[in-house]
Amino acid sequence: MCRGCKRFNHEVIHWNSYSNDQKLRIEQRLRQLLEQVSTGYIEVTDEELLRDRVRQFKVRIDAYRSSAAHAYELLRAGGEQINPLESFGLRPQAAYRTWSVEQLRNAIDQDFWRLSNAHYARYFANR
Repeated sequence: MCRGCKRFNHEVIHWNSYSNDQKLRIEQRLRQLLEQVSTGYIEVTDEELLRDRVRQFKVRIDAYRSSAAHAYELLRAGGEQINPLESFGLRPQAAYRTWSVEQLRNAIDQDFWRLSNAHYARYFANR
């Protein structure tokens, strides 16, 4: 699996030969998994402010992605500059309010990785 985008090796290798529909299904899976993980760590309190900050930091986002995915991409791109989170339209969930931006980003990334691996094991590993 690609450590960055979380696509499976066969998806990365064959990406250019996939139809638009196949690509959209993969992107939808990744979007759903990332949203599931991100919302466990971060709450979006102001979507308009978040969009403004994403533009300010020149983070490439896709309109079809959720604000939770945008929040994660902002954490990845901005690092510790994304502080305090509230000034970016974000708030850590209660259990993570003492965590640094780096800790949040790493935890989301690790859980996204684990969830993607679990998805692979369930649907692809034994084929």
